[in-house]
Amino acid sequence: MLTVNAYAATSATGDLVPTTIERRDVGPHDVLIEIKYAGICHSDIHTVRGDWGPQQYPLVPGHEIAGIVTGTGSAVTRHAVGDRVGVGCMVNSCGECVNCQKGEEQYCLAGNTGTYGAVDRDGAITQGGYSTHVVVTEDFVVRIPEGIGLDVAAPLLCAGITTYSPLRHWGAGPGRKVAVVGLGGLGHMAVKLAHAMGAEVTVLSQSLKKMEDGLNLGADSYYATSDENTFTDLAGTFDLIINTGSAPIDISSYLQLLSLDGALVNVGAPAEPLPVNVFSLIMGRRSFAGSAIGGIRETQEMLDFCAEHHLGAEIEVIPAAKINDAYERVLASDVRYRFVIDTSTLN
Repeated sequence: MLTVNAYAATSATGDLVPTTIERRDVGPHDVLIEIKYAGICHSDIHTVRGDWGPQQYPLVPGHEIAGIVTGTGSAVTRHAVGDRVGVGCMVNSCGECVNCQKGEEQYCLAGNTGTYGAVDRDGAITQGGYSTHVVVTEDFVVRIPEGIGLDVAAPLLCAGITTYSPLRHWGAGPGRKVAVVGLGGLGHMAVKLAHAMGAEVTVLSQSLKKMEDGLNLGADSYYATSDENTFTDLAGTFDLIINTGSAPIDISSYLQLLSLDGALVNVGAPAEPLPVNVFSLIMGRRSFAGSAIGGIRETQEMLDFCAEHHLGAEIEVIPAAKINDAYERVLASDVRYRFVIDTSTLN
């Protein structure tokens, strides 16, 4: 076992605190990664605070992990010591169900194994990336291409793939009009990626305070949803709407913004139900859908796409001692657009 430094939540209400955790010995198919950077995702906050259900504490969050391979098992073929690699939201799956066989491990019928707060195949509770090292089976480790800094790459392992996957699945590209609801950690990556794919991109945000940022990130237009005229002026406009928010919205109103056969896809995960007026779907053959992260193959595709188009997250690097402050700032929407922990400060 390897003892490593980490930051952990000890309850749903307390601050995260410095601690040490045990990592398993490197098995034949495992990769030992020295974590260099770990992104802070809103999901981390939801999870450790029990918004999505009770947790087993202490819990080390973090599923946006970028680092360097420092050890490999005897049977590892995909990665070598010194490789630049990443780990995202899952570290295992059954590998046998129809979805896993399709390369859609995120939808494993047995349930994929989350990077933290999940029961691993050996029965241990997984612990995440707010730590100095992690051991992961090689099939769930991806390569970070040269040309992307590890710091700006870390958020791509969640925010990047969470937005890339639905954009690809629903055909964002030239001639398609895409709206992004919310310009936060997920939203800013959705704008960058949709623009790089060639779509016409609109940001729908509560106010216009981030308008300059949105346009600089690649949006063609920017509207305030607090202005009731927005929903009248843009009715029937979009082929695809990506809702990145974790707060509830009036789904039926946003469905009216879709063109015939358009889709509204939720990637944010509000704790509250989102009621829908079914006539908002029927009267335009519209779809209301959800999307999780991508599979490992698609995550690698996303990283390669980002390298080709020189894309990375907009980040603010912080020391570990600022994690609790960062949580409060995320909740106050006071980050542009992703906090990333320099894990060397855990030592």
